[in-house]
Formats: sequence, structure tokens, C-alpha cells
Amino acid sequence: MNITGNTVFIPGATSGIGLALALALRDRGNTVIVGGRRKQLLDQIAAEHPGIGTVYIDTADPQSVVTAAQQVINAYPEVNVLVTMAGSMRAEDWTASTLLADAEALVTTNLLGPIRLIAAFVEHLQTRPHATIMTVSSGLAFAPLAMTPTYNATKAGIHLLSESIRMQLAGTSVEVLELVPPGVQTELMPGNSHNPLAQPLEEFIAEVMSLIEAQPDATEILVERAKFLRYGEARGDYAQVVAALNSTD
Repeated sequence: MNITGNTVFIPGATSGIGLALALALRDRGNTVIVGGRRKQLLDQIAAEHPGIGTVYIDTADPQSVVTAAQQVINAYPEVNVLVTMAGSMRAEDWTASTLLADAEALVTTNLLGPIRLIAAFVEHLQTRPHATIMTVSSGLAFAPLAMTPTYNATKAGIHLLSESIRMQLAGTSVEVLELVPPGVQTELMPGNSHNPLAQPLEEFIAEVMSLIEAQPDATEILVERAKFLRYGEARGDYAQVVAALNSTD
């Protein structure tokens, strides 16, 4: 992916990693449109960051995805980068029968949402001379956090989805780039924005932008902190990685 000169749509970018990435890409000479379902935050972003476009979208609603995609393509026909940022994370208790609603909601947001977005944009992206689908998995796709089983599973699904559609799109103008965040200081989980074990958001975004610039042909964007989780099995210390990740000491 080129670091500049793109028109980028990032649904799920009204806060956290999504908004920080949107601003960083804007500052590097890209046209950026953010999407979200909280209209108040969209209005705030439009007011505070002139030049960034905003579009209402709820990736849990199939029709909303179709409508938003058409709005973006009609208003920004040069759009050539889709970042499937929208996601949700929550702790679950799989010893209780009440788990199902939360699990289904996570699958809808984290797995069906990106699938719907890619389906809505993939034909248009193939009309652009250089295009990118950036998916967003997690270090937890490769080593599980015990308290978030469905989140882990959806992110593992995103990883294999990315690997698979990359092969199918190999003969087109569309590249597939997977962003693999470690724990980052955002409110994806309540209270995590001050978690000393998570990477500061500004540090994470700076490292991501440096990696994209240095490795324009990369298929995965892995900051240093993510490699501990990503390569545990390959290194042969997977059990130790899982134990460290779930340690309460």
C-alpha cells in the first residue's frame, strides 16, 4: 500500500485506532472518509477535522452497509482503499447459558461486518489502478485471551479470510493488507485506555505508519509488540505465550 495519494474509507473510525489512523493518513496526503453509527461523533469529527469526510454506517445492518458504500463511491469515485476497522470486544462467560447473545453480536460485528464491507466495495476497487483492502485482525487471532473467546475466534477468522481473498485477488489491482494490532491503549475494552501493559495509541500508530511506508508490498503490518503473539507457535513457545497472556500476576 502506498502511504500517500489515496482516497481511504475507514468504517469504525470515530474513536480509538480507527480515528488515529484516519488522522495519520490524512496528514500524509490522503483523502479520508470515516464511517460510524454514532452521529454525534461523526459531527464532532467533521467540525474538529475539516477535510475529513463522514458517513453514517452500521456494519451490523446489511442495508446500511450497502447504502453507505454507494454514498462513498458516488461522492468519492476515486476511493481506492477500504479499511475494515469496525469491531467490538467484550468479556464472556462460557459457563453460563447467557453467552449466546454476546457471542452472536460479536460474530456479526467482527466477522460479518468486514465481509459485508468487502462485498460492497470489491467490484469498485477492481476498477482502480491501485487499490487496497486493509483488514484488521489482532494478536489474539494467534494466541487466545481466555476472557474473550468469541473475539479471539472472529479475529482468527479475519486472518484466514485475509489470506484467502488475497489469493483470489492476486490477479487484480487489489492488494489485501492485514493489520495485526497487539493490545493498544483504547476503550475497545472498558478501562483499557490506561492499561500499562498495552501499547500507547500514538506510539502504535506511528509504528504502523512507518511500517507501511517502509514496506509498501507487505501483506501484514506487525508492530514489534504484536510479534510476541503472532509467532509463538512458529518459535515453539506457544504455551508460554498463552500462559503469559493470561497471567494474573
